[in-house]
Amino acid sequence: MEKKIVFSGVQPSGALTIGNYIGAIRNWVELQDEYDCYYCVVDQHAITVPQVPKDLRKNTLDVLALFLAAGIDPEKSVLFIQSHVPAHTELSWVLNTMTYMGQLNRMTQFKEKSRRAEENLNAGLFTYPVLMASDILLYQTELVPVGEDQKQHLELARDLAERFNNRYSDTFKVPDPLIKEFGARIMSLQDPTSKMSKSDFDENGYILLLDSPDVITRKIKRAVTDSKGTIDYNEEQLGIKNLLNIYSAFSNEEVDEIVIKYEGQGYGKFKGDLAEVVIEGLKPIQEKYDYLVKNKDYLEKIYKDGADRAAYQAMKTLRKVYKKIGFIPR
Repeated sequence: MEKKIVFSGVQPSGALTIGNYIGAIRNWVELQDEYDCYYCVVDQHAITVPQVPKDLRKNTLDVLALFLAAGIDPEKSVLFIQSHVPAHTELSWVLNTMTYMGQLNRMTQFKEKSRRAEENLNAGLFTYPVLMASDILLYQTELVPVGEDQKQHLELARDLAERFNNRYSDTFKVPDPLIKEFGARIMSLQDPTSKMSKSDFDENGYILLLDSPDVITRKIKRAVTDSKGTIDYNEEQLGIKNLLNIYSAFSNEEVDEIVIKYEGQGYGKFKGDLAEVVIEGLKPIQEKYDYLVKNKDYLEKIYKDGADRAAYQAMKTLRKVYKKIGFIPR
């Protein structure tokens, strides 16, 4: 029986946070034993906002190294850089011609990003979801691990797959979301109503996978809590709830067990222990990352092999698309 195909990607727009790790990358590691997985560093998506070229190159390799350090196995998964597979943008152009302006206008992320990017409100930012649909549909993806904030983009991919299939005959698999209930959303340490993000203006709002022990300890000590003084898991104590989720994710203990453990103890003790749990959890990832970034030849082999494997599958889909829409084959 053939395994189902999974696709996901992360932008190389800065160092990754523990939110990226808990909500996405750690889950990818588990998925690769059950599915055929394509994991991509989506550098083409990153340039919808201005990038410093040398930083983009460094960040792309850093993200690739972090994927490997976190446990993505290039023997089990196809690990590659988006711009190394031209079929992504080639299919995107075809799908652009089938995407309605009204659909793109309704994209929540475009509305949010356009408010922040008035000086650089470019067409790429507007059509970003079409490129994302191309990323997914190229590999006949059946499952996409997504958070709540990406469900709308996946709906567009589903719509485009169905629209193309109805117009030209069955060509694309219609992908389904793969949403893990717990750990899908780690919140900002400074604003627990907002998702933890590496683009947060307040560096105390996020913990990076490569933060030092001292920095991790400082950020957790400064994390927003409340005046209740009790360790409990509820909607009235969103700061503590978020810290409990982080503790549980790194310790593999159930939240209820952690709450009982800290009954009657203050926030200071809890935060100090949480810092140690996070530091210990990140230590093996940081050590492997340090080894990998010093071995550029190995990283190059990984992304070149991955691009070859990805391109082979992508071109099979693109050739079908081109034939069906009436392009003359080369």
